[in-house]
Amino acid sequence: SGSRQRVPADQTQTGQSAISSSYSATLGVSAYELDLFGRVRSLSEQALETYFSSEEARRSTQISLVANVANAYMTWQADKELLKLTQDTLKTYEESFRLTSRSNEVGVSSALDLSQSRTAVESARARLAQYQRLVAQDQNSLVLLLGTGLPDNLPASHLLDSDMLTEMPAGLPSDLLQRRPDILQAEHTLKAANANIGAARAAFFPSISLTASAGTSSTELSGLFKGGSGTWLFQPSINIPIFNAGNLRASLDYSKIQKEISVANYEKSIQTAFQEVSDGLASRKTYDEQLQAQRDFVTANQDYYRLAERRYRIGIDSNLTFLDAQRSLFSAQQTLITDRLSQLTSEVNLYKALGGGWYERTGQTETISKEKPSVQLF
Repeated sequence: SGSRQRVPADQTQTGQSAISSSYSATLGVSAYELDLFGRVRSLSEQALETYFSSEEARRSTQISLVANVANAYMTWQADKELLKLTQDTLKTYEESFRLTSRSNEVGVSSALDLSQSRTAVESARARLAQYQRLVAQDQNSLVLLLGTGLPDNLPASHLLDSDMLTEMPAGLPSDLLQRRPDILQAEHTLKAANANIGAARAAFFPSISLTASAGTSSTELSGLFKGGSGTWLFQPSINIPIFNAGNLRASLDYSKIQKEISVANYEKSIQTAFQEVSDGLASRKTYDEQLQAQRDFVTANQDYYRLAERRYRIGIDSNLTFLDAQRSLFSAQQTLITDRLSQLTSEVNLYKALGGGWYERTGQTETISKEKPSVQLF
């Protein structure tokens, strides 16, 4: 780069105005750059797409947090219901133990019957302590995720209620997956990689810069360039990458590799999205069938328990049959609660797989554009 500067007479040792010239090599971007080959534009596009990518990463974290809170809340509710079930079962076992003790005192039941009845009581007490601990830990986990204490007016809910989650409408289009944050993040990363290739390619060409500035020792603008009291400076500069062609070529090759990686990640994000949605929809159907079968199993065990209790009280069957009916009913009821929790967790995972639910951010699914064809998810 070169520069020429006029120095006023009152600032020189000779008392006469003078013009000085200087030449230097500089690097960097000046106040105004002629972007002849699109380097600055490509870098700006890359920065913008990188920002969009980070914004989608933030949204992905937000959706994950919502899902984690939902799962923590439902786990808390499930353990509270298991705690209540264990408390009720313990009362039943204790009543059975009292009956067996009286029978043993009069010689109707054996010491073995009494021992087995006591075993059931102690097992239920151990389960009770376990669920008390789990409920407390679940509540602590939920408070940690929320970052605040649980409200006192939190409405009571039952895990087995069918309306705990909103029903999913039929005919959802695959366009919903386009708003998944991981897909959008991969898309913006790919665009940033393309822009980075443009910047690396443009770096092979010269970047021409123009810098203009003016200054004066006088306090009056009208005195500029008059009577030797003004200064001026005009400095053109040309930055030409002559000695770093190897680095630039390596940078371009690296940018191309980064683009290929971004393309692969983008493709993987789309494949993962469809797989997760497919798994979630498959789970919905099988969980409905599993829960219905488990409810029928609980009903059958309730009938078995009532018959066994009646036969035991009138002395037809031994205490062993009654204890077996108690254990079977308790186990079936536990399984029903855990299966329901698994179903709700699967629904939350489907919420995540659809990018935060099955409604658009600005409305419901009917607002989705129908200009291009899409695949129905189910």
